[in-house]
Amino acid sequence: MDIRFAKPDEATQLTRIAFAAKRYWGYPETDIALWQDDLTITPEFIDQNDVFVAIQNNTVAGFCALPNGDSVREVEHFWIDPQYIGKGIGRKWFQHIRQAMEVAKIAKLRITSDPNAVGFYKKMGAKVIDRAASTPPGRFLPLMEVHVR
Repeated sequence: MDIRFAKPDEATQLTRIAFAAKRYWGYPETDIALWQDDLTITPEFIDQNDVFVAIQNNTVAGFCALPNGDSVREVEHFWIDPQYIGKGIGRKWFQHIRQAMEVAKIAKLRITSDPNAVGFYKKMGAKVIDRAASTPPGRFLPLMEVHVR
């Protein structure tokens, strides 16, 4: 697996991966429609943030966004194309992110997790520290944190 910065012209492809990964968990299309803005990646978003793609077999297997921060970085997106889920890509990629953050002297990574991904993040060393309001009203997402160093 190779990791590189995303290119603005990959925005449509990354958006497709985000939607496919969200649908993987069986959410109804009414909820997917509510999350459309959150799942849509624009060329401007790629230009303004650290967005990385994971390449497997010459194909974009997933992407993540780590907006700039001081000693704490937020994992804003971490999506794996469903055809690669369960094949170790997420684990390898998350370990790479942790190592990169350690080198950059980032103390913590914060993740507002989909409830279905909590188990994965716990395996990566994250702990639930709070919850964040989501959409639709009354839905909450686990807020998780990983101490990098």
